[in-house]
Amino acid sequence: MSERIVYVLSDSVGETAELVVKAGLSQFNSENYKIFRIPYVEDKETIDESLQLAVENQGIIGFTLVNPELREYINKQASKLRVEAIDIMGPMIAAMERVFQTSPRMEAGLVHKLDEDYFKRVEAIEFAVKYDDGRDPRGIARADIILIGVSRTSKTPLSQYLAHKRIKVANVPIVPEVDPPEELFEVDPSKCIGLRIRPEKLNEIRKERLKALGLGNQATYANLDRIHQELDYFNKVVDRIDCKVIDVSNKAVEETANVILQMIHK
Repeated sequence: MSERIVYVLSDSVGETAELVVKAGLSQFNSENYKIFRIPYVEDKETIDESLQLAVENQGIIGFTLVNPELREYINKQASKLRVEAIDIMGPMIAAMERVFQTSPRMEAGLVHKLDEDYFKRVEAIEFAVKYDDGRDPRGIARADIILIGVSRTSKTPLSQYLAHKRIKVANVPIVPEVDPPEELFEVDPSKCIGLRIRPEKLNEIRKERLKALGLGNQATYANLDRIHQELDYFNKVVDRIDCKVIDVSNKAVEETANVILQMIHK
């Protein structure tokens, strides 16, 4: 079989149409084809030029155009020139409009915008992992939000939850024997959020954590005096930063996250 040519026309970048065309071509067990993508089609002249190329090269056209006028035009002209033109998006939009009884937005490139949203979420998740538990203080300056708290105040799960909302979060553990990174006192205090917890509640959580690890609950980690020492130091740090503080003693991760999101929106 001689080389076949498919012209992909789109009012956006054309990725959706090209993927569909490639899926169709894969059913013919042949690599003897070429795809030419023609993006950002906004006028009839571009359609005419593309149709002429298809005539000259015995090619076919696959298109995703949301503009009804341009869709009608390409179908009409393709029929006149006896060019096979496949409306990839039109029938689906028409069916959805009938069933949903809602008019489509008729905006080009919305899939691409959704992809951008996805990549922002992935970027935020990767950020949360990279700058978790104070691993790299450089993340403090780059973060949208910095969570500050002693061990077992849900800093990591909170960071991941907020990352799924496309928020870049760094978190910093507070330990009396370790000076907090200087970057923490150089950023805008409104970006910092302290996670406070009652000593008794933290004692309970840490005992359960030690039990899960197969360790005795007499370790210093779960000692109430030690916990008071850590929380006193935490209070000094957040007072120095002058940042907002949330009591997480009886809050699930989702509840604390919603409080933070409300703070951000305000």
